[in-house]
Amino acid sequence: MSLSGFAQLIASTVIFLLAATGAKYWALAPSIPKLLLTLALYSLGNLIMLRLVREFGMASAFSLSAVIQLVAVNVIALAFFGEKLSLVQSGGIVLAIVAVGLITLGPAAGGQ
Repeated sequence: MSLSGFAQLIASTVIFLLAATGAKYWALAPSIPKLLLTLALYSLGNLIMLRLVREFGMASAFSLSAVIQLVAVNVIALAFFGEKLSLVQSGGIVLAIVAVGLITLGPAAGGQ
């Protein structure tokens, strides 16, 4: 992964985390400005993802982004919004991280 690609991945992740936080704030107290900000952030994050798809391919770009966001969004939900996860939900998150890791590493391990 190039330095530029890594920077774009970090930028899209930060933007998606801001968008997810905006979505939570909108859910708590809906308003048009919160909705517009959330939509703008998701749109900007997806525009950056388009560049990553071109550079790294769809499977790698979306898989890396998904696992990073999965962990980060859950940290935000648990730490800042006080959400709780059941044991089954926690297990699902762990399995999702493993699954995305296998998707990301699969081509390298399988020689493709």
